[in-house]
Amino acid sequence: MRVFLLFSVMMVALTSQVLADEPGFALSNSFTMPLFNGHDLSGWHVMRGEAGVENGSLVLQSGNGFVRTDHRYRDFVLELDWKARNAEKWDSGIYIRSELPGPTGRAWPTKYQVNLAQGLEGNIKDLPGAASTGLVKPGEWNHFELKVVGKTAELAINGKPAWKTDAVAVPDGYIGLQSEVPSGGQFEFRNIKITELGYHSLLGQQDLRGADGYGWEGATGEAAECWKLADCVLECTGQRGPWLRSLRQYGDFNLRLEYKLKPGGNSGVFLRVPHDGAHREHEPGETHATGVEVQLLDDAADRYKAVPASAHVSRPAGEWNTLEIDCQGPKYQVTHNGVLVVDADNEKFPELKRRELRGYLGLQDHREPVWFRNVRIIEK
Repeated sequence: MRVFLLFSVMMVALTSQVLADEPGFALSNSFTMPLFNGHDLSGWHVMRGEAGVENGSLVLQSGNGFVRTDHRYRDFVLELDWKARNAEKWDSGIYIRSELPGPTGRAWPTKYQVNLAQGLEGNIKDLPGAASTGLVKPGEWNHFELKVVGKTAELAINGKPAWKTDAVAVPDGYIGLQSEVPSGGQFEFRNIKITELGYHSLLGQQDLRGADGYGWEGATGEAAECWKLADCVLECTGQRGPWLRSLRQYGDFNLRLEYKLKPGGNSGVFLRVPHDGAHREHEPGETHATGVEVQLLDDAADRYKAVPASAHVSRPAGEWNTLEIDCQGPKYQVTHNGVLVVDADNEKFPELKRRELRGYLGLQDHREPVWFRNVRIIEK
């Protein structure tokens, strides 16, 4: 097997072979999932300070810093419960559409902070009109529901409208929780979930064929030969069988998912492949259409030797990893567990000029167990 382009990212590689409403906002064309599992900090990055899980809550334990999500978010509805442990003078914040601090030593991100300081809960200093009073219950759990679409943001506190503004200037960014423990005390968060507006689920609860033509089919046989779906988790059993082909073709898109491998495992996500799934480099003179693959592998195992990518950020085999694949024209970006690990285009890698810019997605059957969940896509 000839390898023309392989970026090893521990379990992820890009290779040219396989290269406004009332509270309770009504939503369509959206994908909802928990941002916090109540057990560990999977999907979050602790940036300065310390955070942990205590009795099912995400707790900002010490220091000045913040905890941020793996993904950036554009249009969304964020819901969470929070409680301050201080009896008075509590202070923290929730960041939306935020950028990471620069190299100047700043402890917290820029834009936008939903304040959790006593007396200012829910207010955003940089947004005209984003202020309210009297809706928070001191010393108790409080529920925030924040909807952000384009330049518009609106907040409901404990089920009641707080404010609405159309002055949001930053198009996207991370969601974060501010740790300001030395002056504002510890905070607890729970029931954190996100609804990504515009995304379509690629998995049903029990059926590979989702709504509105989104979903999968067995490419060379019955999917049930080696794939099974239960409780929104898709499993490749490791038996001989077909790869999965998307029901739709895609051009430019953002694909997000979570996956899990066994030790030494191997699988892959095909991008823009033709109906037959071709994703390999051809011999000189061959003109058959081909896509690329994002390879999923446990390359900590001795069986894999690859050229390292920009970072190794995999979680150990048996744990869930987040993966984001952004395709725009000939540009491919892969973000693995919240870190950009592949940034490739046809100027850096001319071989990509021979790859299709529209085609099917695919999930590979490598005759090894692999699991997928929270698979969703937005077309651009």
